[in-house]
Amino acid sequence: MTSRNILIIGGSGFIGSAIAAKLSAQGNRVLVPTRRRERAKHLITLPTVDVTETDVHDTQTLPGLMQGIDAVINLAGVLHSDTRTPWGKRFQRAHVDLARKVAEACAAAGVPRLLHMSSLGAHSNAPSMYLRSKAAGEAAVTSALRAAAGTALTVFRPSVVFGQGDKFINLFARLQRYAPVVPLGKPDAKLQCIWVEDVAQAFVNALDAPHTFGKTYGLAGPKVYTLKQLVEYAGQVSGHPRPVFGLPDRLAYLQAWMMEKGPVEMLSRDNLNSAKVDSVISAAALLTMKTALGIVPAAMEAVAPGYLSGHSARERYMQLRDHAGR
Repeated sequence: MTSRNILIIGGSGFIGSAIAAKLSAQGNRVLVPTRRRERAKHLITLPTVDVTETDVHDTQTLPGLMQGIDAVINLAGVLHSDTRTPWGKRFQRAHVDLARKVAEACAAAGVPRLLHMSSLGAHSNAPSMYLRSKAAGEAAVTSALRAAAGTALTVFRPSVVFGQGDKFINLFARLQRYAPVVPLGKPDAKLQCIWVEDVAQAFVNALDAPHTFGKTYGLAGPKVYTLKQLVEYAGQVSGHPRPVFGLPDRLAYLQAWMMEKGPVEMLSRDNLNSAKVDSVISAAALLTMKTALGIVPAAMEAVAPGYLSGHSARERYMQLRDHAGR
């Protein structure tokens, strides 16, 4: 396989780090821009990854980053925003404005390939600002590239992504280490969680696959869970099972509203609105993952015990941080 120069926007995050590692292992040269180099220090040790400290939201920055680039992967995204119309400043900036700027920069620089991360359930009429803004981001990218036939686009819509270091399953596992019970909003919400390594491999496999050009792919695991089942599973595997009980919507939204006021972003009312849409794909879409992307997704039960049980080095480190109050 020929070595390529690949720019990953959002490459220092959970999913981006997995993609960067796979691309580096193939011998590709990977450029990861970040506002704080310290946040990407785990990537600096990878032999073909270059971390540069810069602001990708600056329109003047992107053209320089695109020089000599063969493919761009845009993973930029946030989970929380203010409640202003239509979806708040943070969602607008990360999901729509930046997506458009990246696509326009690709077109202007003649970058032949763009892979864009969206979200399962993204739709202009979705119940949450997050999902509507993701749909607007897809539309912005498509519009920006419509007049630039030289850039081939593929869009990915993953369900909730799990893996070592995620902020979903790990969060519920850590919570049950200390909380006597877990009150849960939207306990019957359905999710088809997918392993981060499978998501990363899907991106890598699609890079040089012409049959994926112009396509949109849902990404999900082999099994559908309710949110309550996932929380219970996280507690069981981590060795701290707690009673999990569902909250009626009124109390769930009150809980989320109170958590929005806290110093740490954990849960918002918009997150609950996202949960109104089942994050699942059809059997046909699951088969397409195999035939088009070469992915047979791993079951959570085959992966999660390795990092939720507390035996991994990272998990032991997190436990020590908790005990130290850091």
